[in-house]
Amino acid sequence: METFDLVVIGAGPGGYVAAIRAAQLGMKVACVEKEKALGGTCLRVGCIPSKALLEASHVFAHTKHGAEKLGVRASGVELDLPTMLAHKDAVVKANTSGVDGLFMKNKVKRVLGTGRITAPGKVSVRGADGSEQTLEAKRILIATGSAPALIPGVELDGAIVGTSDEAIDYQHVPQRMIVIGGGVIGLELGSVWSRLGAEVTVIEFLPRLMAGMDDELAAAAQKIFSAQGMRILVGCRVQSAKAADGVGKVVFLDADGKEQSMEAEKVLVAVGRKPFTDGLGLAEVGVKLDGRGRVEVDQRFETNVPGVYAIGDVIRGAMLAHKAEEEGMAAVELMVGKSGHVTYDAIPNVVYTDPEIASVGKTEAELQAAGVSYKKGTFPFRFNGRARAMNATEGFAKILADAKTDRILSAHIIGARAGDLIAELAVAIEMMASSEDIARSSHAHPSLAEIVKEAALDVEGRAIHK
Repeated sequence: METFDLVVIGAGPGGYVAAIRAAQLGMKVACVEKEKALGGTCLRVGCIPSKALLEASHVFAHTKHGAEKLGVRASGVELDLPTMLAHKDAVVKANTSGVDGLFMKNKVKRVLGTGRITAPGKVSVRGADGSEQTLEAKRILIATGSAPALIPGVELDGAIVGTSDEAIDYQHVPQRMIVIGGGVIGLELGSVWSRLGAEVTVIEFLPRLMAGMDDELAAAAQKIFSAQGMRILVGCRVQSAKAADGVGKVVFLDADGKEQSMEAEKVLVAVGRKPFTDGLGLAEVGVKLDGRGRVEVDQRFETNVPGVYAIGDVIRGAMLAHKAEEEGMAAVELMVGKSGHVTYDAIPNVVYTDPEIASVGKTEAELQAAGVSYKKGTFPFRFNGRARAMNATEGFAKILADAKTDRILSAHIIGARAGDLIAELAVAIEMMASSEDIARSSHAHPSLAEIVKEAALDVEGRAIHK
């Protein structure tokens, strides 16, 4: 029986980053992963492949419909879906292979198989061939991520009614597509296939898109997506979804409570994700879960069972790859006495549609509910020179700062490259900066970053170009 300082179960962004950081800190580390390709859902079938398709489909749609506004006329533009999918697969392979290389570089032992905690300090690993081995560890870190959630009445068949796993690999563009769920995954993949020519309908249970995002962002996004040709139905409760007679059939109650039915070639079920803890042996060793099936941990990411830790999607908080990464690094640093920490209000959330949507910190509604007094600054993309030059004038940036201290509380952006622009504001929150700090910092001209500066200036009502 080989003994390790740390055994990590799961090689997604949280797990593999934790394993590498632990090795950098001098630990002897093993990482257990049941899939041959490392990187977890994010690298294999989630974040990375979907972004490859989003970028490729954007290039296709822009070349076919948008470039002419910039004086570029292209005729005979055709979609080569097999090549687009091959590009996606190549991107995935490069990323997953890269993690293999990082494990070798940092001397992290990769163990292929399904891990199960049999006792504190012991992990049993079952291989695909049924063989078993036991790893002994001073500490165990659970980083098994999440799986697609389902709702009653939905029957997956994988071919017609499926999850994001299937939607990143459709072999032809469906004529009609129904997306159940108006969150990040549904909107991103719905956007991909809409750009490629599908007639996409999004059915959302809540009265608005993107639960958890700022209300103003959600309202603006709904208008923009509708203008792009996506049909958005909010306030609708799906009763059933199943494949029958070669099509997907969805029955739902509309916003008025009337039963409606709809058919499509493909149905994407994107109603969120749930912690993946099945088969880990948590109940047997006494690890506590909360009412939502998440592993309970303390501020050091340790469970109630000494020596057993957890991070990422299996614990409380947003299910984001970069949140898991931060928790993974913080957890192992705390294990060796360093001051690892995660500032949750400084973790950005991005929807990679066109335009992009990004947020960091609490929404305006959350601040109001908490009784926090704040100042608000906004600036539209249409007043920015670079945005005009790019023909990307949709959207705005919003900064909320404490009314007394001027410390930045949150920021919300919808517009071109919002996912990149939000990084400056995430750093500002981490560093406890004020809106004046941003306003007095020089931003290159002409650049989209000036939109952030102008929003910061507007907190005090002194935007220059508004």
